[in-house]
Amino acid sequence: MSILVTGAAGFIGMHVARALLERGDTVVGVDNVNDYYDPTLKEARLAELARLGGSAFRFVRQDIAAPGAFAALLEKERAADRVVHLAAQAGVRYSLVNPAAYVRANIEGHFAVLEACRARGGIRHLVYASSSSVYGGNAKLPFSVEDKVDGPISLYAASKASCELMSHCYAHLYGIAQTGLRFFTVYGPWGRPDMSAFIFARAILAGDPIRVFNRGDMRRDFTYIDDIVAGVLAALDRPPSREGATADESAGLSAEARIGEGGHRADAPHRIYNLGNNRSEELLDFIAAIEAALGRKAIVELAPMQPGDVKDTYADIAASRRDLGFAPTTTIREGVPKFVAWYRAYHGV
Repeated sequence: MSILVTGAAGFIGMHVARALLERGDTVVGVDNVNDYYDPTLKEARLAELARLGGSAFRFVRQDIAAPGAFAALLEKERAADRVVHLAAQAGVRYSLVNPAAYVRANIEGHFAVLEACRARGGIRHLVYASSSSVYGGNAKLPFSVEDKVDGPISLYAASKASCELMSHCYAHLYGIAQTGLRFFTVYGPWGRPDMSAFIFARAILAGDPIRVFNRGDMRRDFTYIDDIVAGVLAALDRPPSREGATADESAGLSAEARIGEGGHRADAPHRIYNLGNNRSEELLDFIAAIEAALGRKAIVELAPMQPGDVKDTYADIAASRRDLGFAPTTTIREGVPKFVAWYRAYHGV
């Protein structure tokens, strides 16, 4: 089967594309390879995909938010019947200084993907990336897909919550089967330079101090990339249905139609799942694991909480375990050394 993967030059996109190629799928990768961080790393990921996939991997350099661009591509790629939409402007902190980038890439880009799928038809399943950031300052732990997400504390979070709402609308109105995946603090080989594992490793090796926000009183559900990929593929292979309602029946439902799990209309073929490690780790323990893998101590500078950040994240994965068979297995003690080994090899240190 042919699958179109947006954001293929990104961290998660590269790993998802590779896993699809390894299981025998044909992949069309799409990415604009922007300079939010060093494009050299993105080009290296693409080179790895080309080496592995051969003729089964084709790459299209494209800004999906450009008017009509993605629709034209999807129309051309008639063999592609599923889309994994991972292209986005990532990063909570960057959204504080360049919010316009998030409106364009996340909201306008997601809308372009939805419109292209509607116009072409024949798309069996659209799987897209959301984020644990949508839970905002939720004090209830662990975060459940049934929790309200109407209190975002960064524009990044607001943009991802907006994508979920648009997807639900398109699923209900046009029957486009969709699954949104809320990722929790993903790390691993080929990771992004703006994420904690990369930042800490780079600073420790250089002998530079690392800033630890909220004076170290933070916890994260650190999730290794291989577990995330397993969840993405499991979701892709299980498109949601209208839960027993035919298209005609669903179209005739009133505004008082029954509400399903998570507050979503049961007639819409749209589901949302958490993909996390189901462990909330102390940030200082994560740093200690990097120190151990590098064989060096960090110079730690304790700092106050950053605007838009949250103190704790913790994924309730009951729904993804039940529906997708999602079962993350990698602890930070196992995953961090794998990331450090890749970091050393990639940078020659």
